[in-house]
Amino acid sequence: MQTKDCMQFKDRFSGHAAEYAQYRPRYPAELFEYVAAVAPDRTCAWDCATGNGQAASGLANLFECVIATDASEKQIANAERNDRITYRVATAKDSGLEPGSVSLVTVAQALHWLRIEAFYNEVKRVLKPGGALGIWCYNLFEISPPIDALVTRFYRETVGPYWDPERHLVETGYRTLPFPFAELETPKFQMQANWSLNHLLGYLRTWSATKKFIGANGLDPATSLANELTKLWGDPTMMRKIEWPLKMRVGTVPF
Repeated sequence: MQTKDCMQFKDRFSGHAAEYAQYRPRYPAELFEYVAAVAPDRTCAWDCATGNGQAASGLANLFECVIATDASEKQIANAERNDRITYRVATAKDSGLEPGSVSLVTVAQALHWLRIEAFYNEVKRVLKPGGALGIWCYNLFEISPPIDALVTRFYRETVGPYWDPERHLVETGYRTLPFPFAELETPKFQMQANWSLNHLLGYLRTWSATKKFIGANGLDPATSLANELTKLWGDPTMMRKIEWPLKMRVGTVPF
């Protein structure tokens, strides 16, 4: 049964959870190896706001168990299954975990949706001594300057007014947020994918701002963008390399 907090959270993805699972890019294995190495051991990790479980699946390759929570029942229903992952519907501030029970907490591309202070308090409660918190996000991707320019215009002008105010936290890489942990200097990571034009358009349609635009105007703004992109892309089935620079913050609690 959903808690009151689960029902009240700002939900931008339940209505297209299956699309989200299909079209979102994958985080690099090197990122998970890094955060696992920071943790004091590899017994249990908590992936908060797990969405479709992309980060949880990466952690499952390195930890004995992963608890993956999300306030959205539909996201959990569409999450990737793995014997090492236990999925739960729960909010960031009320995980249901035992005190001092996890070695690592992660939040991938979702910290801006959380009640930050309450979440940090929960992190400190559930982490073991020396445990770590890793948060990361990504904004726009890079393909080629002409394509990037069209997508940037779409992002800023076409659907720009429909982004939630929290989006600016992603644009700044969460650097404007307090981070009450012993922060570490992190390596640079990026996501990479080889996608067709149709896959790219599917991804753009998962943006919360795109969904809000469609709801407000009754039309899909990616349709006109597709016509422009086709002129630059060529054969829409041709695969192109896409890169997303990742912004990351990692910190630990005292032993």
